[in-house]
Amino acid sequence: MGEIRPGDIVGRKSYGSDILFRVERIYEIANEKYALLRGLDMRLEADAPLWDLEVKEPIEILEYKNRFLEKYRAKIRMAAADREHQRRFLNFGDKEEKKMLFFEVPGRVIHIDGDKEYLNKCMRNYMQLNVDAVGFYVPEKEQPQRVKDILLQHNAGILVLTGHDGLKKNAENILDLNNYRSSKYFVEAVKAARQLKPSRDDLIIFAGACQSHFEAILEAGANFASSPKRVLIHAYDPVFVVEKIAYTYFDEVLNVEDVAKNSITGEDGIGGIETHGQFRWGYPKAT
Repeated sequence: MGEIRPGDIVGRKSYGSDILFRVERIYEIANEKYALLRGLDMRLEADAPLWDLEVKEPIEILEYKNRFLEKYRAKIRMAAADREHQRRFLNFGDKEEKKMLFFEVPGRVIHIDGDKEYLNKCMRNYMQLNVDAVGFYVPEKEQPQRVKDILLQHNAGILVLTGHDGLKKNAENILDLNNYRSSKYFVEAVKAARQLKPSRDDLIIFAGACQSHFEAILEAGANFASSPKRVLIHAYDPVFVVEKIAYTYFDEVLNVEDVAKNSITGEDGIGGIETHGQFRWGYPKAT
């Protein structure tokens, strides 16, 4: 095996390479070299000694990505089916000729992400799902300082605060924010956003990443958060949560269980509180 370098895709031998990571940087502690790792598809940050890492071949990386691809495609199909059901029956019943006079106004999204590559992928998926979104790459620790300015500059009813997180190795108390890599930044960013928009209906917030402190993020003012069971969440989970919010009618209370199940990871990774949707009909449609 050659020398491991930043940018390599690796697995941890001690975990059976169950998750693949990109090496962010190499550092040294007490004459032993370590790598800071960020999940290839999971929003997880971790450290590992170089001796525990193995560089993956392109075919292994492709097979790994393909395992998630079908789950992603299934969620796209589910979202499309749910939206068609809403278009067909919401307010108009079967009166197709009346529906043609109206236009759709789904909720708008501000997505702040601590991973530039994940942000770009999410923005492409928003476009595919026809969700009006604007994205900002902001490292997790800077999000509490940046979120207010971004909210003041852009009008949106949905805010995503995400990136990478993880329980620190050998952490015994999962209720202690100091045992998480980024949860305290998500908590502070949610609090900052709530100083501008206190109502959970005026601004719907999803915050968190892999293994995040679910309870603390909700208590700070988020509507939805990760991770109730401290599991890993997929990079696209925020997108599917947001799509459900954006296309649920404004006077309808979202079924929290449905929102969680709408994500790739499911209810072990996503949870929240009762929240109104953001979708509205407009009239008349321009010709």
